[in-house]
Amino acid sequence: MPPEIDLLIILFAISILVFILINERKRKNFEREEKRFQEKLEARLNQAGIRDIDQMDGIEFEQYLEVLFKKLGIRARRTQASSDFGADLILEGKERIVVQAKRYQKKVSIRAVQEINSARDYYRAHEAWVITNNFFTKPAIKLAESTNVKLIDRYGLVDLILHSNHSSVDKEVR
Repeated sequence: MPPEIDLLIILFAISILVFILINERKRKNFEREEKRFQEKLEARLNQAGIRDIDQMDGIEFEQYLEVLFKKLGIRARRTQASSDFGADLILEGKERIVVQAKRYQKKVSIRAVQEINSARDYYRAHEAWVITNNFFTKPAIKLAESTNVKLIDRYGLVDLILHSNHSSVDKEVR
């Protein structure tokens, strides 16, 4: 091969190497920024109370619940935003629990209970919960009782928040 072609091959290989190194650096920077963003979000959500929750959108409420359960020492992960088969969170511990989060301005209807009941089977969970910042309609309560779906209303959510605050204090004291 002529020396010009060898030089071209070497230059091409060097340019590919430089391209790979630059992209790797960009990826690491992106991961660092993403981690910082998640840490800031988690810190902000960690400080939120019921009035803050009332101002959240549905996705923020799901993120909040994920942080809340982690603060309570429960492994929690959110499902994908669409096609979640009725569950917004999956809690893992001794048993699997599926959770539907309803950040509503009105009472939560029977439909939420129907959806989470189906999600319990789909995700092979032992329990199914619906958590809201509001309250539940009478038909929702009646169906939940007959299907063993746990309903956590505004008062129950406040109790969880207060318990998580005490758990954090207990962990800091130890």
